[in-house]
Amino acid sequence: MFTEEDYRLIEKEFDSLKILCRKRCADQQQYDLVLKAFDFANQAHNGVRRRSGEPYILHPIAVAKIVVDEIGLGCKSICAALLHDVVEDTEYTVEDIQRLFGDKIASLVDGLTKIKTALDDTSSTTTLQAENFKRILLTLNDDVRIVLIKLADRLHNTRTIQFMPEYKRDKILSETMYIFIPLAHRLGLYSIKSEMENIWLQYREPDAYRSITEKLNEVLLERGEFIDTFIKPIKEDLDKAGYKYTILKRLKTPYSIWKKMYNKNIPFEQIYDIFAVRIIFEVRPDYSERDQCWYIFSMITNRYQYKQDRTRDWVKEPKSNGYEALHLTVMGPGGNWIEIQIRSERMNSIAERGLAAHWLYKQGGADSESDSEIERWLKRVREILESPDANALQFLDDFHMELVNSDIFVFTPKGEQRKLPKGATALDLAYDIHTQIGHHAIAAKVNQRLMPLSQELKNGDQVAIITSESAGPKREWLSFLKTSKAKDMVISALKDSTKDNAKEGMRLLQAELEARGISAMSRVLKKLISYYEVNGGKEELYSKIGIGLIDLSDLDKALKLNEERRSVQMWGVKLLNPIRNLGKIDKKHDYILEEDINDGTISFNIAECCSPIPGDTVIGFEEQDGSVTIHKKSCPVANNLASKEGHKIIPVKWSKNFKMSYLTRIAINGIDRIGILNDITRTISLILSVNMRKLVIESHDEIFEGTIDLYVHNTEDLEKLIKSLKKVKGVESVKRYEVK
Repeated sequence: MFTEEDYRLIEKEFDSLKILCRKRCADQQQYDLVLKAFDFANQAHNGVRRRSGEPYILHPIAVAKIVVDEIGLGCKSICAALLHDVVEDTEYTVEDIQRLFGDKIASLVDGLTKIKTALDDTSSTTTLQAENFKRILLTLNDDVRIVLIKLADRLHNTRTIQFMPEYKRDKILSETMYIFIPLAHRLGLYSIKSEMENIWLQYREPDAYRSITEKLNEVLLERGEFIDTFIKPIKEDLDKAGYKYTILKRLKTPYSIWKKMYNKNIPFEQIYDIFAVRIIFEVRPDYSERDQCWYIFSMITNRYQYKQDRTRDWVKEPKSNGYEALHLTVMGPGGNWIEIQIRSERMNSIAERGLAAHWLYKQGGADSESDSEIERWLKRVREILESPDANALQFLDDFHMELVNSDIFVFTPKGEQRKLPKGATALDLAYDIHTQIGHHAIAAKVNQRLMPLSQELKNGDQVAIITSESAGPKREWLSFLKTSKAKDMVISALKDSTKDNAKEGMRLLQAELEARGISAMSRVLKKLISYYEVNGGKEELYSKIGIGLIDLSDLDKALKLNEERRSVQMWGVKLLNPIRNLGKIDKKHDYILEEDINDGTISFNIAECCSPIPGDTVIGFEEQDGSVTIHKKSCPVANNLASKEGHKIIPVKWSKNFKMSYLTRIAINGIDRIGILNDITRTISLILSVNMRKLVIESHDEIFEGTIDLYVHNTEDLEKLIKSLKKVKGVESVKRYEVK
């Protein structure tokens, strides 16, 4: 039962929601409907608590606050947010919601209930989990508000994720990174996207998050005043021109800094665009928004030198999520690059609230090219969702790519502009124009030059597709097509024209195996079925090879799966197949990652994609044979796996003592000099007694850089080694190398 303190807390939180609803509800009738929804939800969840110990009703209230305040949705969405867990967690039904609150609110609650049921199904197989995601995204077809409310729900769950058990936390964070963060980005919800990214980093790479946050605070103390000095003349010019405006100062987020460090293998000190300035102006009636953006741009560039290749005009060509702004990067005081974003008040509202703000402005009579951009993206999503041939796992990967890819603009010979995802080919464009043009394409002219259909297109290319009536879709096209629409069209055509794909696939596979002197035994087929994530046995494997969904170019890698592991070393002897199975796994308790030096075995597999070592924050996955494979929690492959195979996540924990050595890689660079390589190897081998496996160093123009593969016991040893190497004269930077 609840205490008096609980009831006071509920009343306090709901009072703050009521203040927000007063501003957003159109009339008293809508406001009364929100009060009714709260009373109903409060009664339904009475006496129920969350894992944190707080009354459960505080969660729906928090979701409703995000829906109204951070996304900007209206009365029906607020009610749905308050009611979104009632059907799933209590005896009430969708029909009860429909009777009390009407068809639309009931429809929203029903959609949210189905999403929650799908995501919470930890017994799902890989394919079922992908199908569940597909069902979630089908709500984009029904009412995109369901997805927006779900994003609000996911944001609050990540804000309170510290109360979840670790395996559940890992599943939620992986789903968040793989689907919900890219989805928030595509729908223009930048603040929600950034907050979820930072929470992901805080739990997946806690040491990196803590270090970056501390360094950002130091930078703010050191350089905060120079930003004010930088802004002062810009303010003077805007005042002189008679503008009403707001100038905001902001730092890069910890996640965006970590991502740049990770992708480029550079230290924090080499991130130069840490500061950004945002100018939000009130539009004057005498000129267009775009003209005024460029007028402010000219004021700034009269004061400061700008970097021409860093100018972005997203006012003329908005992003596919509707984002509009003019960006430039200028050289500020003290030799620091500073990014400036110029937005009107309308543009800023859309940047903060995304799709919901588009609807608000559209209903108010405003119209812009960006509205059609949103519609075009949603149309593309619907095409993926409605494809009858879309395999669940392939669909999920394709949709993920649709979310994370940026766009390019190309032109037809008549000057018609087409938007495609980055990396799209001439053949993708052919299918984007018309299915039959794609089917009969044989080549392309890109900027008047004859090119193959596989030619990757770039921004501004003018492309003509050359066709032939006698031509038709080919299996090899699937190896270079980027858009899911084009792939689906080709697969569909191949299915129609090939009666026996399984037979063709079996022939192709047997030919490849015979060339390697291998017979298609059940052990080999089982290995391939596991590697290619096929759930329908060998017939599905053959069929997918026959259609072209499985490319055998990586067959050698698939055949070597689990054959040899060179990630562990003990007393100078490489251990082969060092896995020992510890029996049935209990998810309620941590699976201990330990070693047995008596027989040279360890209780886990080490993922080659990220090569974790003792001390890393890791996530475990149960394999078909009962063994456990560990990845670093920040590993993209791990995020992909966890989003599709959440039921395989295992809570893992390192044991205290490790005597074996584990393979890792460091990146090193600096000023070249005679004897520096000898000093580096001496520090590693003689002083620190660390065994090296491979050293690759290149020198040019008196600068050297390279990588060193070596064996260490744990992250603590690695940090000591890095600190020691940094003391070698001439060494500029040493850091752990992240394999992408």
